[in-house]
Amino acid sequence: MKTENIMSLESVNEITEENELLTIREASGWATKHLGKTVTTSNISYLIQYGRIKKFGNNGSTCVSKQELKRYYNSYNGSRELSWKEQLGRDLNWALSFDKYTESETTKHVHRLHPYKGKFIPQLVEYFLDSHTDHFKKETCFKQGDIILDPFSGSGTTMVQSCELGMHAIGIDVSAFNALIGNVKVVKYDMADVQTEIHRITKALKGFLLNSRTIEFEEKLLQVLYTFNTEYFPVPEYKYKVKLGEIDEDKYGSEKEKEFLPTFNKLVEDYNIKLRQDKADTFLDKWYSQHIRDEINFVLDEIRCIPNYVTKNIMSVILSRTIRSCRATTHADLATLYEPIVSTYYCAKHGKICKPVFSILKWWETYTKDTIKRLSQFDKLRTQTFQACLTGDSKTIDIFEELRKINSDFADLVKKQKIKGIFSSPPYVGLINYHEQHAYAYDLFEFERKDTLEIGPLYKGQSKAAKESYIIGITDVLNNCKRFLAEDYDIFLVANDKYNMYPIIAEKSGMHIVNQYKRPVLNRTEKDKGAYSETIFHFKSRR
Repeated sequence: MKTENIMSLESVNEITEENELLTIREASGWATKHLGKTVTTSNISYLIQYGRIKKFGNNGSTCVSKQELKRYYNSYNGSRELSWKEQLGRDLNWALSFDKYTESETTKHVHRLHPYKGKFIPQLVEYFLDSHTDHFKKETCFKQGDIILDPFSGSGTTMVQSCELGMHAIGIDVSAFNALIGNVKVVKYDMADVQTEIHRITKALKGFLLNSRTIEFEEKLLQVLYTFNTEYFPVPEYKYKVKLGEIDEDKYGSEKEKEFLPTFNKLVEDYNIKLRQDKADTFLDKWYSQHIRDEINFVLDEIRCIPNYVTKNIMSVILSRTIRSCRATTHADLATLYEPIVSTYYCAKHGKICKPVFSILKWWETYTKDTIKRLSQFDKLRTQTFQACLTGDSKTIDIFEELRKINSDFADLVKKQKIKGIFSSPPYVGLINYHEQHAYAYDLFEFERKDTLEIGPLYKGQSKAAKESYIIGITDVLNNCKRFLAEDYDIFLVANDKYNMYPIIAEKSGMHIVNQYKRPVLNRTEKDKGAYSETIFHFKSRR
C-alpha cells in the first residue's frame, strides 16, 4: 500500500451546502447543545483522531462535517436507549444510566486514584444516599449523620460519597490492597509532607537513572517510531480508511510491525537493554523488564523510609498505579493480560506501531501530579465525618471490635447509634478474581492473599455449585452484618441478577425485597460496550 494513498485528504471544496462544515470549537458547541451535556473540543478531536468522523482541511483549519457528527451521535444517543430496552426489557430505568455525566465527572477527584475493575460510579451512590426524591425514588432512607456500611468495599466509592454527603461510613474488604485503596481516599493528609516526599523521591529516581541508558534509549526509540508512524500510519487518515474498509488492518499492521522490528532490535543491542529478567517465578519477575524492576525496587525502598505512615500509604498507592501502567503488555490488554510484550508491536487501539514501557519515570511523574490534584479537589468537598475500611471477612468480622482497634471514637459512635444501612455492590458470580487483578501490588507490598475467601470469583466459574456457594456467601455476609444494624435498616445491593439469586438471598437473610431499580450500565469496559444492565435491590427486614 502506498503511503500517499493513505494520506490523501478530501478537499473542502467537495463539501456540499447541505453538509455544513464546523470548526472543532463550533462542533463542540453544537454537540453540547444537541446532546444536552458538555462535549469538549478534546472530545471532538478524539473522534477525529480515532477515525470516528472525517477531518476536512489541514492543521491550520481543521473542520468536521456537521451531518456526519450528527449521524455519529444519533447512532447511539436516542437509538441506544430504544435498542437496549428492546434487548433488556421495558422496565429499564434510563434515568439511572447517568449518561449526561462526562467521564471526568464519573471518575471525579479521588475516585480515580487507582484503577479497579467492577466499581460503580459515584453518581449511583449519591442518588440513593442523598435527600432528593423523584419519580422513581419516592422516599429517602438516609440523612446526614447516619452511618453507612459497605461490606464489599472494593475501591471505597461508598465511603467517599458518604463523606461528601455528611455521613459516616465503614467499609469491609477481604483484600488488604482494596482496603488500602479505600482508606487512602478518605484519610486527611498533610499535603506539604506529601509534596515534600514526592519531590524527594522523584529527584532521587532521576539521579538513579543517570547511570542508566534506558532514558536515552527510549527517547531515540520514540524519535524513530514517530518518523515511521507519520509515514505509514498518518493521523487521522489511516484510522478513517480502516473504518471504511479501504485498509485490511490486520494484514497491514502485521506487515509494518515486522518491517520496524529490525530497527528496534538494533537499538536494543546498541544501548544494551535487557528486555527480560533472569527468572519469571512471580508476577513482578514475569511482567517487567529488568530495568523497570530495578526502578520499582529503588522507589519502593525510598517509600519505606517515609516516617509518616499516612503519607507512606498514599505514596505506595501512587507506585502501584505507576507499575500497573508499566507492565509488559499491549495498550489494548491492560485490563486482561495474556503474554509479556518485550518488543514494538502494531497497536489496534492507537492505529500505529507502539512500544512497551522501559522506565517508570514518566508515569511516576504523571500520577504524582494527578494525585495531588485529586486529593486537593476532594479536600474541598469532604465533611467532618468518620470513614474507615476494615480488612476482614464480612461473613464473620466483628465490626465493633475491629473498628475499635483503629478508631475508638468511631467505634463508640457505631455502638451507640448503630449502622443505618448498607449500600454495596457484591461480587458478581464467576466474573472477577479480585486479588488477581492487583497481583503486582500483592507481590510488591508482600500483602497476604486471601483468594479462597472471595465470594463468586472467576476461577470458580458459574456452575450450579458455584451459584449455590455464592448464595450461601452473600447470605452469610448479610446475616453477620445485621447484628450491627439499626432495627429499621435499609439495604441497597447492586447486582446483575441474571440467575435470579437475590430473592433467595433475601429470604435466607430474613429480609424481603421492597423495591428494585433496573439500570443500564454504559461503557462497562473499553472492549465491551454491549447492552448490559444491573439491578439495585432494596432489602428490608421481614419483621
